[in-house]
Amino acid sequence: MNPRTIYPMPQDPHTCLLKNTIKNSHIIVGDYTYYHDMVDPLKFESSNVLYHYPVNNDKLIIGNYCSIASGATFLFNGGNHKAESFVNYPFAIFRDMWEQDVAVHDSWDNKGDIVVGNDVWIGYEAVIMAGVTIGDGARIGTRAVVTKDVEPYEVVGGVPARHISMRFEPDVIELLLRLAWWDLDIDTLKPLIPVLMKADRAALKQLVHRLCPED
Repeated sequence: MNPRTIYPMPQDPHTCLLKNTIKNSHIIVGDYTYYHDMVDPLKFESSNVLYHYPVNNDKLIIGNYCSIASGATFLFNGGNHKAESFVNYPFAIFRDMWEQDVAVHDSWDNKGDIVVGNDVWIGYEAVIMAGVTIGDGARIGTRAVVTKDVEPYEVVGGVPARHISMRFEPDVIELLLRLAWWDLDIDTLKPLIPVLMKADRAALKQLVHRLCPED
């Protein structure tokens, strides 16, 4: 598959490789990460990344080989009206109306970037809040609202999202993170796919020991 293509399955106009559709330099998406949308996946940048105002200089960073379901939303700092203020109303945004010389970004809490690791699965209409980091291999449940960091290979769900389980035992997670298959060049990766698609721990261990020998 050409990594520069927009539609990885030409017969399916609802699935796109995000990296090849993004124009905003503050949205960084890795190779082969796809987004599926029931209507138009090409509107991800405007419909799914919200309150992402340039004045904040905050970023959405998504790794390689992520799977993002329809309606998944990334809510940025511009939607977090400052909690410590006596008012909820963002006077600074409309400062010309009030003739006040107040910095616009003083209207909201700035919690930082949203960072999504590699091979992360984000379920239908899940919401990821500003400042959250999601580790490699994690799974975010349908309509979960993620307000805090998610560990590599952790499964979370609910409102707010809570820990459900770890996908694998610690030793398997360690092997997968050591392999970091998402960083391999495509020719090296292709023959590994049959092992990665199964759950044979012994085969995975052999693979890691062959490709990533310990010092």
